Amino acid sequence: MSRIGKLPVNLPKGVTVAVGADNVVKVKGPLGELSQAVDKDITVAVEGDQVKVTRPTDQPRHRSMHGLYRALIQNMVTGVATGYSKEQELVGVGYKVEVKDQTLVFNLGFSHEIHFMLPKEVKAVAAEIKKGENPRLQITSADKQLVGQVAAKIRSLRKPEPYKGKGIKFVGEQLRRKAGKSAASK
Repeated sequence: MSRIGKLPVNLPKGVTVAVGADNVVKVKGPLGELSQAVDKDITVAVEGDQVKVTRPTDQPRHRSMHGLYRALIQNMVTGVATGYSKEQELVGVGYKVEVKDQTLVFNLGFSHEIHFMLPKEVKAVAAEIKKGENPRLQITSADKQLVGQVAAKIRSLRKPEPYKGKGIKFVGEQLRRKAGKSAASK
């Protein structure tokens, strides 16, 4: 039995789960509504304030899907109850970000601004810039996968370089730094 798959998903107050036709799991909560299609072989049952995921056999295919779908349902429940967020830091002279509705406007050392459209499910907040600190951007949503995907796309606009560390990085991320050129030896 899968260690993750056999654990029940506990539902916090205000969160409801419904299993519809075609094995589609819908989770509603205070922060929104999410849905996930589950493979027809995996059974999802709502029992009181718990969701249980079971598999029909011990085939490798069923074993792998068992833990996967349980984890996806757990992520949806956590997302609609508390939400997910990622914080990024812009390291570099003159690097900044501005939030205009669902559009982010970046100045990243290029000769032009970069306009980045956010999906409607994602909210972004640019922290006020304090003297001596780098600008920060916080991305929040109920969908864990979407938060990670948007954060990765934003990071790809200007990846941190290994010499000075300039670029967009996650807060707390440890960068592998390289030594610069050394003086010529005699």
